[in-house]
Amino acid sequence: MQISIPTENGFLPAKYSKQATGTNQHNGRPVTSFPIDLKDVPAGTATFAVTMVDHDAIPVGGFTWIHWVAANLPGDLTQIPENASLSGDVSMTFGRNSSGGGLVGETDPAVTQHYTGPMPPDKDHNYLVTVYALDQKLDLSDGFWLNELWAKMNGHVLAQAEQTVIGRA
Repeated sequence: MQISIPTENGFLPAKYSKQATGTNQHNGRPVTSFPIDLKDVPAGTATFAVTMVDHDAIPVGGFTWIHWVAANLPGDLTQIPENASLSGDVSMTFGRNSSGGGLVGETDPAVTQHYTGPMPPDKDHNYLVTVYALDQKLDLSDGFWLNELWAKMNGHVLAQAEQTVIGRA
């Protein structure tokens, strides 16, 4: 399986990142998710899951920052469209990102249970986006955590593909 995420001059485009303006942000955070093209999806794919994490956040905050977790996207997709996280155009189960954790304390589900884009405070960061092709729908409810996704995916991953995108400081 392969995935492809658009970039501009090697960076994630501004409307998906810290530089987002207008409707592409909510309370100062970028909230418009980028499109992801899916190719060579294995036969038998029932659903997809998506994760986006920032390991470059470890020196800043002490842990990997979770930007996006979603599960149970339909297995017949050839693209996860732009703004799928908020638009409602694609059915999915919404996981929590790091904004919803106890250290940040954000409570707005529009922020905590959807995509929040790169906002690196110190330098450009590398963001790891992974799409998993799964053989079944996962027993998860909105608001699940990344560790719950990993536990439920165990033994059900047909394929996975990754792409690192760079978020501008």
